[in-house]
Amino acid sequence: MTAYHYPTTLDETCALLDDGEDTMVYGGGTAVQILLKQGVLFATDLVDIGGVPGLDEITETSKGLRVGPLVTLRSMETSPIVRRVAPIAAEVYGRVANPRVRNTASVGGNIAHGDYRLDPPTALMVLDATVELTSRRGSRKVPAREFFVDFQQTALEHGELVSAIEIPSQPESAGAHFAKLSSLAANDWPAASAAALVVQGSRGKRDVRLGLGALSHVPVFLQFEAAADTSVDDVVTAAKDAATPLLDPLPDVRGSSDYKRRLGLVAVEEAIRNSWKEGSDDHRRVSIFGRRRR
Repeated sequence: MTAYHYPTTLDETCALLDDGEDTMVYGGGTAVQILLKQGVLFATDLVDIGGVPGLDEITETSKGLRVGPLVTLRSMETSPIVRRVAPIAAEVYGRVANPRVRNTASVGGNIAHGDYRLDPPTALMVLDATVELTSRRGSRKVPAREFFVDFQQTALEHGELVSAIEIPSQPESAGAHFAKLSSLAANDWPAASAAALVVQGSRGKRDVRLGLGALSHVPVFLQFEAAADTSVDDVVTAAKDAATPLLDPLPDVRGSSDYKRRLGLVAVEEAIRNSWKEGSDDHRRVSIFGRRRR
């Protein structure tokens, strides 16, 4: 029978996680509840971190945002701070499942779940976010691009929990777009997704970043440079050429590998066309929330 623990400090939480053999953090609980119902969760102890103060806060820093693991996906979607500092993150978090799930699921639990189909990692990767992991041994930071190491496996080690996600500010002149394509229902897991961020660089170049979801056994990140005067058609072609060898989607009820691969290229094209257009608008960006920023 699974035992529940209710720590009130981060140190106590880390001690419980370190002492147990099959211990799991319980945050929002959406994934845990599903696994319990499916009979595939074998944790002997669940550590509920809801009583640890400060883990549900979004803080603006000199570099961007510090997001606690218990912040809900809905808060990321609606927070004025997130919408101003990292609007592509707010957009992507707002596309996860449905409002009922987003009101419950937590930022830390979402990324720790490690599912290759997750939406938020696509934005976190293009924004160059880092994941803070804390244990009795101290804290360390792992780039979001390196956090997912294999199929449903993350960089989390025994005794660690996600204690924060640090998200750099989205550059003012950047163009951004998130494309999510589902084959069963709008709020289902995506069959393919792509977040694009086009950042103004130096020497007449633009940095093109792409985060891909549901198109391999882990979220995929790729990056390349393109001249600022390159046509959007040529940038789309370059993005597809760069993405194609990285696409290795798993077949399921949402489609075959071949179908998802083709859909993935559609998502890449949509994300690039919209973000490149925004990024070329006289170094200004019309944000996804309709407010012009300079």
